[in-house]
Amino acid sequence: MEKAKIDRINQLARKAKSEGLTDEEKAEQQKLRDEYREDFKASLMGQLDRVYIKEADGSTTKVIKQ
Repeated sequence: MEKAKIDRINQLARKAKSEGLTDEEKAEQQKLRDEYREDFKASLMGQLDRVYIKEADGSTTKVIKQ
């Protein structure tokens, strides 16, 4: 996710705490948060896809099976 979008998420969060958001801003905030969550999950799954557990007998087992 681009830095500008993360900055916008933070800007909307600060505004929500201080003065509240309009319905359009709430929708924008929710859309940006959903996009952030999806990017985070994709990144995490990519990392876990490369993780293996080494067993005592020397064999390896993939953590995430697809």
